[in-house]
Amino acid sequence: MRIPVLTPAIAFPSPERATPEGIVAVGGDASPERLLAAYHMGIFPWPHEGLPLLWFCPDPRFVLVPTEAHLPRSLRKRARRGTYEVTTDTAFSEVMRSCSETPRPGQEGTWITDELLAGYARLHAQGYAHSIECWHEGRLVGGLYGLSLGGMFFGESMFARAPDASKVAFATLLGNLVHWGFDLVDCQAYTTHLERFGAVEWPRRRFLRTLRACLERPTRPGPWRFDLSPAEAVDLLRRDELASGG
Repeated sequence: MRIPVLTPAIAFPSPERATPEGIVAVGGDASPERLLAAYHMGIFPWPHEGLPLLWFCPDPRFVLVPTEAHLPRSLRKRARRGTYEVTTDTAFSEVMRSCSETPRPGQEGTWITDELLAGYARLHAQGYAHSIECWHEGRLVGGLYGLSLGGMFFGESMFARAPDASKVAFATLLGNLVHWGFDLVDCQAYTTHLERFGAVEWPRRRFLRTLRACLERPTRPGPWRFDLSPAEAVDLLRRDELASGG
């Protein structure tokens, strides 16, 4: 199958024409304009070493409905104890760089290139990209970043340098997304970590149909400030508290 090569003009082919691996197109850059065009179509960049920039829309798509999130009791207890302070949009570049530098099992190097760092930083300045920070005694110990359009949050990456730090950050985000009426979190590709939160695989067609509905809603502009604390956020996410264990 021939993969379309992007030109300087910002345009993408239909995600339905992706290869079996989910590749929609190759080339182009990570400018804010191209990134926004991609996300509006359910496409995201995923650099691979030694290759031009690759753009993906996999089938199936890994997603999480915030109102259906599962939180183990141990995580709820940690969030309620106030071990960590959770903020948003206060250290975007630091969070993104920490995600790129944190070692991951079975992974050498990082896909978060300098080009992506620059592109998402500009999206953050424009109010589309967001970071969630987890602090302990004034030190950044975990967090995540992603993009928000309409009623969808596109999660990109997370990191942790202390027990459950990224999980508390993510749970706080989920509670606030429910509070704000968001419909879906795009997790892109399967991970056991997010499966434990209740993420599931959807057919690409269902994902794209839901994305179109989400985009009909106004985008919540940045910089964000959470309405709910970690304790309040997990109290809002009460679904299956006993069944999820801890």
